[in-house]
Amino acid sequence: MKNYIFIYIAIIGLLSFNSYSQEKRVASADKKYDNYAYVNAIKTYERVANKGYKSEDIFKKLGNAFYFNSQFDKAAKWYGELFAMNTNLEPEYYYRYAQSLKSIGEIEKSKEMLDLFDEKSENDIRAQLYKRDRNYMEEIQANSGRYKIDDAGINSKYSDYGASFYQDKIIFTSARDTGSLGHRRHKWTGESFTNLYQSSMDEDFNPVRAKKFRTKLNTKFHESTPIFTKDGKTVYFTRNNYVNGKKGKNESKITLIKIYKATLENRRWGNITELPFNSNSYSVAHPALSPDEKTLYFASDMPGTIGQSDIFKVSIDSLGNFGKPVNLGSEINTEGKETFPFVSDEDEIYFASDGHPGLGGLDVFAGKLDENGVHNIQNVGADINSPMDDFAYIIDTKSRRGFFTSNNGDSRNDNIYKFLETRKLECIQELYGVVTDVDTGEILPDTKLTLFDRKFNLINTVNSDENGNYTFAVECGNIYNIRAEKEEYTTKEQLINIPYENGKTNLPIELEKAECVVTIGDDLGKCFGIKMIYFDLDKSNIRPEAALDLEKILDVLNEYPNMKLDIRSHTDSRQTHKYNEALSDRRAKSTIKWLVDNGVDASRLTGRGYGETQLVNECADGVDCTEEQHQMNRRSEFIISDL
Repeated sequence: MKNYIFIYIAIIGLLSFNSYSQEKRVASADKKYDNYAYVNAIKTYERVANKGYKSEDIFKKLGNAFYFNSQFDKAAKWYGELFAMNTNLEPEYYYRYAQSLKSIGEIEKSKEMLDLFDEKSENDIRAQLYKRDRNYMEEIQANSGRYKIDDAGINSKYSDYGASFYQDKIIFTSARDTGSLGHRRHKWTGESFTNLYQSSMDEDFNPVRAKKFRTKLNTKFHESTPIFTKDGKTVYFTRNNYVNGKKGKNESKITLIKIYKATLENRRWGNITELPFNSNSYSVAHPALSPDEKTLYFASDMPGTIGQSDIFKVSIDSLGNFGKPVNLGSEINTEGKETFPFVSDEDEIYFASDGHPGLGGLDVFAGKLDENGVHNIQNVGADINSPMDDFAYIIDTKSRRGFFTSNNGDSRNDNIYKFLETRKLECIQELYGVVTDVDTGEILPDTKLTLFDRKFNLINTVNSDENGNYTFAVECGNIYNIRAEKEEYTTKEQLINIPYENGKTNLPIELEKAECVVTIGDDLGKCFGIKMIYFDLDKSNIRPEAALDLEKILDVLNEYPNMKLDIRSHTDSRQTHKYNEALSDRRAKSTIKWLVDNGVDASRLTGRGYGETQLVNECADGVDCTEEQHQMNRRSEFIISDL
């Protein structure tokens, strides 16, 4: 669009835990083998933390447990402890801490956390995918191959652009008016000033017999980009600041662009007036009407513009009066140029932009319009777009035929192209899955599932069906958080990145029991994920992190005074059999000693080291195994021997 670039330049998972689940009663002592201990992990974590043990994992779990149960004062306490240990956390924790602080009246600190949340959300990989520079070439590729494109057959060797539907015709802009020796040329382009031309169309939208639109709409200065009402009796169009034979200029002595309105009376266009929000100080151009004709969209660099030119809208009441122009916002407008809007009867807005990621120059984009603004903006693909300027896209949604302008041809002048859209610009995605018990695989019907966007704005809530299945309609290329909640289970939250392609995204969700149910012969350590009590190499003294895990075991023993444990320590097969047996036995005895020193009656504890005699896999002496396989054999067990 080199020749008429001034037209638009001048205008311009984390796991979360339920707290305070109801504890079950333990059956009578004479039914020991049928008894189960319902261990509330959160209460244990809280008691351990209140003893002064500091652990990011525990503080996260405690904060989450109280947050999801709306006990925000306690959530704020434990999140505060978490941030005291580490200020470089996942963005979700900034959000949860902020909400907790807000609920207890600490507004300023809450705002600080929200600012940090926004900052971190913008910088992490999910925010990068969500923002405009997210994998945009994949989007363009996915949206390509949807058009059959041909020259419209009405182009001249001069610039031709900006077609508009009018009855069974198109009206377009052309600089071909070289009429007489005295014709006027524009100093910026060396071409004639543009006028409006018309061309009839056949049933397949093929234009024929281009000729000048001989009306009072055309003057000796520029006219372009008209839009007609459905009854054909009103037109809005772009023209230089020129009316009633007078040319207006700004402070720099430049004649800018304005939108004018005209009406058809007795088959003649007249009553030409400029719109009330025009100005000599800024440009307004390229009008487009909403399907109900109650809103006019346009491009401008008026005050309030984000970039070089933005797309605005203005309301039109039943008497034809205009409201105050409103910027469509940063979802569509950038620091660059947004221009040439067109609104279809499917509430889609098409526009040209060099601010959104594209192939170069102006690219054509599409977005969905609703009462909240513009959403799901997409590049329409490489059929329409090129490394040059592509703009002025219009489409008839019934035939899927339309026109656009590009200067990608050999002459590099603007030319009008016709197209047939063979596949609509739709990326339909469904997020689905099944909710099950992580231990048993049992399906979990009637689980509450809540869908949030990346900033935890609520989108939708559903319940899993009788087969544990759930579904959400989601947008392609976006990132979501999904929260699963069910009575007697730990609340779980998962992040999901929806690919930019038509189809379905499967996200199975496995929930853990909120209470750990154990009986004689079970390993109490599994309740808290204790796989190994860690000691220094070749030593048997209790390390600080080992003491933290043993505090959890101690808490349960204090809660269940009749519980007895057999403590077993195991090694892998590396080192000699005798060495491993002796080392594991010393460690088992050190574990018992720590518990006894902290108040457990020695009669409740037995234990020994088994060395490498009870391997859980084939990694015996001489077998080549990975470190992960050896780790499976290095374990500590707290087997319940009595209740």
